[in-house]
Amino acid sequence: MKKPKINISNIIFLLVIVLLIVPQTRQPIQIFLHKGLALFGPSIVEESKRKILTDYNWQLTNDSGEIFDFNQAKGEVIVINFWATWCPPCIAEIPSLESLYNSYHKEVVFLFVSNEKPEVISNFITKNKYSFQFHSPKSKNPKSFEISSIPRTFIIDKKGGIVVDKTGAANWDSNNIRKQLDVLLKE
Repeated sequence: MKKPKINISNIIFLLVIVLLIVPQTRQPIQIFLHKGLALFGPSIVEESKRKILTDYNWQLTNDSGEIFDFNQAKGEVIVINFWATWCPPCIAEIPSLESLYNSYHKEVVFLFVSNEKPEVISNFITKNKYSFQFHSPKSKNPKSFEISSIPRTFIIDKKGGIVVDKTGAANWDSNNIRKQLDVLLKE
């Protein structure tokens, strides 16, 4: 019988398999891979193909325990991100959302929505030095926001048109998204 050849590619392959099996290294590797996939900004839905949000009946609780009635956002430009602290693609895209939030939070309504316990989210935000406020759903999401996987992010114009509907990680701090927000704010 021949002795198996040990070469660099076999060693690298074995190392990758071991790293993906070990729980402590799995999430950082997945986050790294999703950051690579999230290099591109999401696409904008053509104006003629945009779905219009008609149901604003949604109650959320913010990180201070205050109730936010989604009806308050009617007529505003809105960014809604559904995410979780345990989700690698969510973690990968949060820095770009944080950057976008820091630039636009005075003009745009940002809703970072998670079903996790507030203490878990708060610890994650503090640990990573993020400045955005998070929300938890208090009532059922409107039909337009039925979520089957996360992250899922929507950008909504002042008329309720869904300008962006993106599932998966993306670069939210792209020039394309910034230009689109600038256009939506002028409407």
